Amino acid sequence: MTLGLTADLHTHTAYSDGTDSPAQLLAAAAAAGLTTVGLTDHDTAAGWDETAAHVPAGMRVLPGAEFSTKHPAPDGALVSVHLLGYLFDRHDSGIVGEWDRVRDERRGRGARIVANLVAAGYPITLERVREISGPSSISRPHIARALMEAGAVGSIGEAFDDLLHDHSPYYAALRSTSLREGIGLIVDAGGVPVIAHPRARAAAPVLTAQVIESLVPHGLAGLEVRHPDHDAAARAELADIATNLGLLQTGSSDYHGDNKELRLGQERTPDDVVEAIIDRGAVAPFGA
Repeated sequence: MTLGLTADLHTHTAYSDGTDSPAQLLAAAAAAGLTTVGLTDHDTAAGWDETAAHVPAGMRVLPGAEFSTKHPAPDGALVSVHLLGYLFDRHDSGIVGEWDRVRDERRGRGARIVANLVAAGYPITLERVREISGPSSISRPHIARALMEAGAVGSIGEAFDDLLHDHSPYYAALRSTSLREGIGLIVDAGGVPVIAHPRARAAAPVLTAQVIESLVPHGLAGLEVRHPDHDAAARAELADIATNLGLLQTGSSDYHGDNKELRLGQERTPDDVVEAIIDRGAVAPFGA
């Protein structure tokens, strides 16, 4: 199947912290000229069935997820690193068990952050944040939307910069899977692990070439090289690392609907990389 450069392999729906339903996401993808989409909601495969039911003719979806993981910095502090997993068995006991744990912790963590903000005088309520989060667990983008709606901040980005970052006095820590464990979970479930936006935010200084190389024997398959948060220098550096280590190079928008100012399809993945991921995965794509 010849696709051209029409694959966006990192997108989110309302099943995690996006705003689009699966049907809306796929309609937007078709309008953007995409023929392959990676479905990567945070720590859940809950949207897979609904997405599979709405794949338009001529499109295919790589079901996956974005795993919340941590990796130690040189000073020992644990830093958040996001890990994309594609085409894994969503019923694998390892993944199901870990997601249940993360989901339980995240549910309590979101409520604790809201309580901290309310105690400090910010004009939001837990009830409204729950309305915004809908069927998914409360996450920071949901809280950011409530803050923006209440006029406490001017944008979601401002909410994260000022109030919701990892070192904020209102933040509540979440015990995440280690990066190495996350790779192992995906591999054991027959999936394909790719590190998301490795040069974005706090993960950048942690994910050195040496650290990335150390993860290859554990099954790391690729790096998200082209991402809206990566400048030209970061892309060139990551491409060199991936080439030297024989890793796949993906490109993705990290689309979240209205929660982030990102355009679906603004970064894309080459055909041969899409086919390599499909060849390695345990689950077939949805659709064409």
